[in-house]
Amino acid sequence: MLLSVIARPGNPFAAMRHLLEDNHEPRKAQLRHIRRAIAIFRSLLDGGVVEMLDTPEPDGRTVRLTVDLQQDFALNQPLSTFALAAYELLDPESPSYALDMVSVVESTLDDPRQILAAQQNKARGEAVGRMKADRVEYEERMERLQEITYPKPLEELLWHGYNVYRKSHPWVGDHPVSPKSVVRDMYERAMTFSEFTSHYELARTEGIVLRYLAGAYKALEHTIPDDIKSEDLEDLIAWLGELVRQVDSSLLDEWEQLANPEVETAEQAQERADQVKPVTANARAFRVLVRNAMFRRVELAALDNVRELGEMDGESGWDEDKWGEAMDAYWDEYEDLGTGPDARGPKLLMIEEDAEHGLWRVRQTFADPNGDHDWGISAEVDLAASDEEGRAVVRVTSVGQL
Repeated sequence: MLLSVIARPGNPFAAMRHLLEDNHEPRKAQLRHIRRAIAIFRSLLDGGVVEMLDTPEPDGRTVRLTVDLQQDFALNQPLSTFALAAYELLDPESPSYALDMVSVVESTLDDPRQILAAQQNKARGEAVGRMKADRVEYEERMERLQEITYPKPLEELLWHGYNVYRKSHPWVGDHPVSPKSVVRDMYERAMTFSEFTSHYELARTEGIVLRYLAGAYKALEHTIPDDIKSEDLEDLIAWLGELVRQVDSSLLDEWEQLANPEVETAEQAQERADQVKPVTANARAFRVLVRNAMFRRVELAALDNVRELGEMDGESGWDEDKWGEAMDAYWDEYEDLGTGPDARGPKLLMIEEDAEHGLWRVRQTFADPNGDHDWGISAEVDLAASDEEGRAVVRVTSVGQL
C-alpha cells in the first residue's frame, strides 16, 4: 500500500496520514499501523527504493520511487525489506546467482517444520551410513549427528547481513532470518513434486509441501524487482509456477483472479477450476522441466546409480544392465562426472523442436573432467504424453559418445 501511495501523484505523507487515521480502527491500532508504516518507509529509504525530493513537485509530491518496479511488486513478508537489501550482497556474475536469490527469499519465509525435519532425518540417516562404513564408534557417531541439520545455504552471509540490517532497523528483531533450502533443494536435485515427497517420505504432508512451494513462488515473483532478475532466475520462477500449477492449479488461478478480477458466473468459475493448462503451453517453464529431467539422469549417473536409472528408463529400453554398460564405458575413460552449476547450464543442453512429429529431440552433454564434451544422453520428449501426464515425458534413445 505504501509503494502504491508513493507511486501516485500528490503528497504521500498526507495521503498515508488520511488512510491511517480516518478509519474505524481503535486509536491504539491506528498508532501501531502508523509506526509500522514509518518503519517500512525508513527501510525503503535506506534500501534506495525511494528518495526524498529537495523541493516538492507542483502536485505536492515530496518523495518518489527510484526503481521501476513491476505492477504486482509487493513486500508481503515481515522480512521482505531485508531481502530487498540482501540482494545486493550477491554477485550477479556468479553461476549460482539465481539459486542464491532463491535462498535469500526462502530465508524470509515461515519454516515448514515437517519438511525441515524430514530433510534433517534424511541427512542424518545418510551420515550414519557413511560413518558405519568408516567404522566410527557409536558414541562418536551420536556426537557428530548432533551437528547435522537440514541444508542452510548462505547461512553465514545471511546472518551477518541480518545482524547489520537489524542495527538500523530494530523492528525486524521479532522476525529472525531463517536460512533453509526447499525450493533450491528440489531444483538442485532436479526432482519433480512426487519425487521430492517420495525422497523425503512426505506423502502424508503433501499439502504442506504444496503450500510452501506456492508461497515461495509468490514471494519470488512479487518481491524481487524485475531489473535484477537474471534469465536463469526467471526460468526457475517459471518452472516453480508451472510445477505448482500442475499439482494444483486452483492456488495460482485464485491469485491471478484476484489480480485480474472479472465478473464471472458460477459455471465459468467451475470451468476455470476444472481446466488445467497443458504443461507444454508455458514453453519457458517446460524447457526447464526438460532440463531438470535430463539433469536428474546426469546426477544419478554421476553417483553410478544405475538401478534407479533403470527404473526411470526401463520402459524405453534402458534398463539397469544397459545403463550399467554405458556408464562402465564412461568410467573406463573418465574418473569424474560434473554436476555443478556449469554442468547443469543451458550450454550443455541442446533442444531440437520437431513440431511435425510432436516431439523434442534433446542432447544432454556430460561435463567430463577433460572438457571433451563428447559423452552425453540423447532422448526424445513426447509433447502429447507430457501434456497428458503433466510432466516432461522423456524417452532415452542413447547414452555414449557422439
